[in-house]
Amino acid sequence: MSAQPLARLAGLLADPTRAAICLALLDGRAWTASELAHHVGVVASTASEQLSRLVAGGLLAEERQGRHRYLRLAGPDTAALVEDMAAFAAESASVPAPRNLRDSARRSAEARARTCYDHLAGRLGVALADALLARGVVTKDMGLIVTTPGRAWLTGIGLDVDKKRRGSRPLVRSCLDWTERRPHLAGALGAALCAHAMDAGWLEPIGTGRALRVTASGTDALHDLFGITLD
Repeated sequence: MSAQPLARLAGLLADPTRAAICLALLDGRAWTASELAHHVGVVASTASEQLSRLVAGGLLAEERQGRHRYLRLAGPDTAALVEDMAAFAAESASVPAPRNLRDSARRSAEARARTCYDHLAGRLGVALADALLARGVVTKDMGLIVTTPGRAWLTGIGLDVDKKRRGSRPLVRSCLDWTERRPHLAGALGAALCAHAMDAGWLEPIGTGRALRVTASGTDALHDLFGITLD
């Protein structure tokens, strides 16, 4: 394999503005160009230039509706790449102190529970991964896989992982959590767990970011089904 494609990919994420855009899009939503410009603190023309480079490089996908240009990460593999690189970077660099009380509260909330593209991360995501391993729903004996009894158990709680499996996407994949420094679950299973928890009202978004709040019914369900007791 030529080194040039790797160098081009690394160059796309070497710019702080482009990196910030990709991190923002880990919430799994499509953002307008103006929303991303405001979020990363640059003028619209700068954002437009950087977004075009990310689209051309294959990291972002775009869709135009009328006057608006919507951007999202190109897919789950791109999200995994960004999250893995963020986790690696967090291990090799000191995390700057919160800028203010609001920033501190956001970081604390995201560390407890957040979305990572279309699956769950933070302490809750890691706790779910631990619980499914302990119950034999997934196993690491021959690589990370969903067991046959595990698939039946998931179906029994109303969770159909095959609906979230598209193309060559793995059924389950380990994703290093950048705040916990331990893995949570991605892949079709991770996406199905997140969607099920949101649809059932176990979790609800906090504001417009990636942080999630566990509801009262979610606290009961997580304890009864997975044996998770939240702090």
